Amino acid sequence: MILTVTLNTALDLTYHVPALRPHASHRVTDVRERPGGKGLNVARVLAALGHEVTATGFTGGATGRRVRELLSGTAGVADALVPVAGSTRRTIAVVDARTGDTTQLNEPGPLVAPAEWTAFQDAYGQLLADADAVALCGSLPPGVPVGAYAVLIRAARAAGVPVLLDTGGEPLRRGVAARPDIVKPNAEELAELTGSHEPLRATQDARRRGAQSVVASLGAEGLVAATPEGRWRATPPARVHGNPTGAGDSVCAGLLSGLVEHLPWPARLTRAAALSAATVLSPTAGEFDRAAYAELLPRISARREESAA
Repeated sequence: MILTVTLNTALDLTYHVPALRPHASHRVTDVRERPGGKGLNVARVLAALGHEVTATGFTGGATGRRVRELLSGTAGVADALVPVAGSTRRTIAVVDARTGDTTQLNEPGPLVAPAEWTAFQDAYGQLLADADAVALCGSLPPGVPVGAYAVLIRAARAAGVPVLLDTGGEPLRRGVAARPDIVKPNAEELAELTGSHEPLRATQDARRRGAQSVVASLGAEGLVAATPEGRWRATPPARVHGNPTGAGDSVCAGLLSGLVEHLPWPARLTRAAALSAATVLSPTAGEFDRAAYAELLPRISARREESAA
């Protein structure tokens, strides 16, 4: 079983409009809703790849009930979400049909009480007993300590469970120091962590700060990775246009599935890059276009990179 952690779950709403214009009313042509937050997106992709997944994190209020209702219809994903008194947030993606671009609006999340954070840690410790790997993903809701991911990483390491971390800012900095197996920042998060805007050099620096492997998602430029087996780059054959919501989460799913299947790093990276591009091409946030994935996978290769001095 792969365990995914989404401390700041969300109800993802995707609106499609003919053209998005500031200061104007818009007629929405299509509405989609999905259980969201980075870890739930990862869980959904992992399940679609055939893995058994358990999803945990916080959920509450009427929005949280809707998230759980939708999650119950996701084959292969078990619900182990922990209730809180506050209401789960919503995220809104507005897709412009004319340009293919997406505008994202993210609410902050509920205030988590100290007792609720303690209850989550107890539940997490029990779930680790059956986990083959764990993904810690996304922002922290108000009230959760900034060092929360470091705490959860240390608990997983003590249980002998490999950990992937995907977050940013101070939670990323503290989490890296706890020595996760894989860190998956985007280019902006990686630059903030290391002070370097050269991705290959920055991934190596992040490894020196404690992460065993670092995979940076660079949008249309694909992925760059620094691992114990070497440095790698995987790039899609062409730029894709669509809704990027969840593309980085699909990278995490590709990396985690490759880890538990004991794939070599080049195969993990090509899978992750193909899943990411196929997610951009999907009309619904946090899902991937299966036909596009099958078409892209054999066209992507991971090449070894020389060290950035």
